[in-house]
Amino acid sequence: MRMPKTIKIFLNYFLGPLLFVGLSFSIFQQIRQQPHLAQSWEEIKSSFLSYKILYLAFAVALIFVNWGIEAWKWKLLVSTVRPMNFFTAYKAVLSGVSFSVALPNRVGEYIGRMMYQPEGGRLKTISLAVVGSIAQLLATLFFGTLGLFFLKKHLLFAFPQFVIWFQFVLYGLLFILGALALFYFNVGAVVAFFSRWLRSHRYLYLVESLQNFNAAFLFKIFLLSSIRYGVFLLQYIAMFYLFQVDVPALLIMTVMSVVFLALAVIPSIALLEVGFRGEISLKLMTLFSTNSLGIGLTSVTIWTLNLVLPALIGTLLLVNIKLLSKHDKS
Repeated sequence: MRMPKTIKIFLNYFLGPLLFVGLSFSIFQQIRQQPHLAQSWEEIKSSFLSYKILYLAFAVALIFVNWGIEAWKWKLLVSTVRPMNFFTAYKAVLSGVSFSVALPNRVGEYIGRMMYQPEGGRLKTISLAVVGSIAQLLATLFFGTLGLFFLKKHLLFAFPQFVIWFQFVLYGLLFILGALALFYFNVGAVVAFFSRWLRSHRYLYLVESLQNFNAAFLFKIFLLSSIRYGVFLLQYIAMFYLFQVDVPALLIMTVMSVVFLALAVIPSIALLEVGFRGEISLKLMTLFSTNSLGIGLTSVTIWTLNLVLPALIGTLLLVNIKLLSKHDKS
């Protein structure tokens, strides 16, 4: 059933921007209420004139590591269907980011990546992209559930009204994590099982390549997803220290794992993600630091580094693809 055009217009051009403004105002209000705000701002400015500027350089360098790991994942996945070199995989991943900015829950990444596949075989890569996304989601759920467990005492002390809900969420996450892991590491067997019943289905060819995925290969994809997850955490540690949020690195990793978990289960588009990211980060990090300004600036900076800049590069790559295709036709 197709969504009516009027509802699409409402969601894309009214509700989305309205939520973004509301979240931004909420973050602004929380930062404005921070005690010694002027002093915090002066300390942050001084960071850019000290050795702490190296934290920013480190976070910027990790952008290429982050998307490089994702490109390597994509190369491994696509290579099960047809050969792909690392540079092409990198361009495909960045092009996918440019599409994901305007579409819910990063689904645009699939579109951008397919553009680097030959015509006639593009749809086959959708199932490969889904497997890669499940691996990243599995890492997010695994580390996020661990973070939630270790923060239990702090969270229940700050929000005692959610004691029952906390237990419900924690056990629910454990169940989902177990079910998803069982499906992911047996995806080949699952596809093979259903292919017996869907042998005459004309769309079966879209998932046939998954039958060759064994546990060792899938673990490699999951391991790359976990390493990429670690890169995210390192970026946050660097930016928190740049913006004078003096919290132990291990605690930052624990808190941000819960933030990533929340972002993974909240449907949103990239524009709203910066608002959700900032709002959730403030709620959790202010349990351990009073520097709301630094927490808010960190969220915006990480969003810019990991999404906006790669999306701009991806857009330039897509323009180049269009120019090349026009040249080939002329």
